[in-house]
Amino acid sequence: MDKSKQLFLKSKRSFRKRLPPIQSGDRIDYRNMSLISRFISEQGKILSRRVNRLTLKQQRLITIAIKQARILSSLPFLNNEKQF
Repeated sequence: MDKSKQLFLKSKRSFRKRLPPIQSGDRIDYRNMSLISRFISEQGKILSRRVNRLTLKQQRLITIAIKQARILSSLPFLNNEKQF
């Protein structure tokens, strides 16, 4: 094959379908700490939507839930524990 035809051929890679991080039955709530803790980094920061693979609406609800949990002292604002 000459070079001009090689450019148009797509590589056949198999893609694994990723499961959504939030199932349809999960409630996004400030009391659901097991769900909220998956979307916080080790430093205590809220992970971005691109990293979480969430929709815009889900990311907004997660952010509100995390902020409510921080205000009610269920979740720390910062995680200052240094690991050596």
